[in-house]
Amino acid sequence: MQLQWSSELELGIPVIDSQHQRIVEYINSVEQANHDQEKMRIILNELIDYTISHFAFEESLMEEAGYTFAKAHKKVHQLFTRRVETFTTRLDAGEDITNDLLIVLKSWLVNHIKRDDKDYSDIVKANLHAATTRTKARQGTWFNRLFG
Repeated sequence: MQLQWSSELELGIPVIDSQHQRIVEYINSVEQANHDQEKMRIILNELIDYTISHFAFEESLMEEAGYTFAKAHKKVHQLFTRRVETFTTRLDAGEDITNDLLIVLKSWLVNHIKRDDKDYSDIVKANLHAATTRTKARQGTWFNRLFG
């Protein structure tokens, strides 16, 4: 059964929510690969690359916002990345990883978003809002000086 995106998974940070939705699409692609090893290899490599990029972006937002548990959150990301990379080894050995991979991906993503990511969302949203407000204020001041 495919993983469905729902409002329960939204953090209220549009760029992160969009990235999480893309990860859900990758997870659903694993299921759609229908045990085809070559398709699985392509999807898994893309999923790992995209997820690593997403993690780095998310971690930069947390650090910039001064999130207290940013280092611990990064460690969780690292452990998960290593765990998923073991599936590449299993796939290379000729093992059908589809069912095991789906179980791990679905449960981890949902739990991670609902718990770990929800924990940082308020401080990151506040920091993004403050940065946007500062930028708008600077733009307004510059515009007023130039054209006022």
